[in-house]
Amino acid sequence: MANQAFIVEGNTILNGEIEPQGAKNEALQVLCAVMLTDQKVEIKNVPEILDVEKLISLLRGLGVKIERLSKGHYSFQADDIDLDYLSSDEYQNDAKKIRGSVMLIGPLLARFGKAYLPQPGGDKIGRRRLDTHFIGFQKLGGEFKFDEETNDFYIHADRLKGCYMLMDEISVTGTANVLMGAVLAEGVTTIYNAACEPYVQQLCKMLVGMGAKISGIGSNLLKITGVESLGGTNHRVLPDMIEIGSFIGMAAMTKSDLRIKNAAVKELGNIPSVFQKLGIKLEIENDDIHIPAQELYEISSFIDGSILTIYDSPWPGFTPDLLSIILVVATQARGSVLIHQKMFESRLFFVDKLIDMGAKIILCDPHRATVIGLERKTQLRGISMSSPDIRAGVSLLIAALSANGSSTIHNIQQIDRGYQNIDGRLNALGANIERVDL
Repeated sequence: MANQAFIVEGNTILNGEIEPQGAKNEALQVLCAVMLTDQKVEIKNVPEILDVEKLISLLRGLGVKIERLSKGHYSFQADDIDLDYLSSDEYQNDAKKIRGSVMLIGPLLARFGKAYLPQPGGDKIGRRRLDTHFIGFQKLGGEFKFDEETNDFYIHADRLKGCYMLMDEISVTGTANVLMGAVLAEGVTTIYNAACEPYVQQLCKMLVGMGAKISGIGSNLLKITGVESLGGTNHRVLPDMIEIGSFIGMAAMTKSDLRIKNAAVKELGNIPSVFQKLGIKLEIENDDIHIPAQELYEISSFIDGSILTIYDSPWPGFTPDLLSIILVVATQARGSVLIHQKMFESRLFFVDKLIDMGAKIILCDPHRATVIGLERKTQLRGISMSSPDIRAGVSLLIAALSANGSSTIHNIQQIDRGYQNIDGRLNALGANIERVDL
């Protein structure tokens, strides 16, 4: 793929309706789950983004029969799997490029007794360890080896055996991976301190549709009674809550009137209320979110008058994926806010680009930034910048749309990894974003 950039014209006001894509984080889990059965599985509302396309390519290389029935609607059948492909150079190279590939381990181990994976890639947002995954598989009876020279993981087990485990951290992908191993394990598995994000709930519902026995869905205590085999099912991916949050922030920052269609509002947790703490008006109408044009929004203070702090925490806390959006939106608010990024130590490093654009931000340390809102008295200015990760990339795009003048955003393949045709969809609402080859 050619190295591409966005040229973004500022002073943009958007208007109209936009529908969120399917949830990236859910899609990566449920696509891996198709490996648990030899029966046909149909999945709808699959986001057609780079990370999903890479995972589909890995599945196809493993021998999964894949048919694209319509946009976002696919059928999968894993009835003739080529396990030798796991040791091929092609698989090794492709699996390194996407972090979601780690979730193939659970299904491969549960159904075929072995898995082999290189250290996966993904966003450069800080250390994201895989210990939780492998400790879980070891408790289920898997034997684990790590080759320090090649950074490859090997794990095998004749048959996984159910057990009680207290997960050492609340990991969404770790919970999903161990869960997929446990559904075909012998006996009962109890996972305590499990992640309970909507993505994990959706995976559980899909697995139950395939014949798995899971109780405690939506809680941090999952009980899985292993079954001999799973069948096919139909599943629909939820709308992407991160994209919904991105659009809310974009509407506020650009003084736009925007309607987000079919937003699955009941699944958004505290996302709407956190944006409302920034003073952003939201009107929930059936399953739509209407953000009216707003000249100025004011950040709330705590009851005692102290500065508002917004921090990330495991569900049902606020998702870390939206903290960078909150941060950029706060730059034009009235008032101040402390952003505390607890879960990843490199996600705030994009703020230097916002400071170059004229934002008032104090980077306290790798985890905390204080934003002093400009109250729209001073407009951000367009600059040339680069996208370090998916969410920071969209935050910079929001800043560029609201800025005075033109901005260039490099490394936009990071944005494409998580947002489907973002330039085309925003241009349809009145943006002026040009994709150029470099």
